[in-house]
Amino acid sequence: MDELLRIEKMYFYERQAWAQGFIAIAGIDEAGRGPLAGPVVAASCILPEDAIIIGLNDSKKISEKKRESLYEEIIEKAVSFGVGYSNHLEIDEINILNATKRAMARAVSKLNPKPDYLLIDAVKLVEVDIPQNPIIKGDSLSFSIAAASIIAKVTRDRLMIEISEKYPEYNFSKHKGYGTKEHYDAIKLNGLCEIHRKTFTKGYW
Repeated sequence: MDELLRIEKMYFYERQAWAQGFIAIAGIDEAGRGPLAGPVVAASCILPEDAIIIGLNDSKKISEKKRESLYEEIIEKAVSFGVGYSNHLEIDEINILNATKRAMARAVSKLNPKPDYLLIDAVKLVEVDIPQNPIIKGDSLSFSIAAASIIAKVTRDRLMIEISEKYPEYNFSKHKGYGTKEHYDAIKLNGLCEIHRKTFTKGYW
């Protein structure tokens, strides 16, 4: 019962939008703003009004195993979802905030049906001509944004595991590119690889 009440509270922003007449409400979030290597990955997700996904929350508050199972349930129940990427070169060229917004816009463009309202974690997508509500800590407050956060996180983690096979000396499969001691030690030993963000690793090149 407590879990159903928590879920009901997380539909607050969606209910506000539905009450205004919007139908296809997409939650949007990203994963990978902080790492030293790899892309930033954004996801968008439209859930049906009656969706109940037990345990759905901000991806950072959930174990990797739980995220994987929730990911499968979200994909199964979603009306639509989309994923967008900005790679390390774009991040270095236009900075991480703008690269994040670009990835989010790409994720929105993948949605079918097209959303008529966006709930976004913390940022506003000025170049996307759709009514939107940027919500601070939205991944903890909105069910749709929380769903997007899990899609983004699982997608990026899987990608970094794949990349780790090409660059085993950095062990990306473990730290996913974040700035752990192990990662910095690997950079000191091996230098930077192709997917490192140079704007995040000044002093190492």
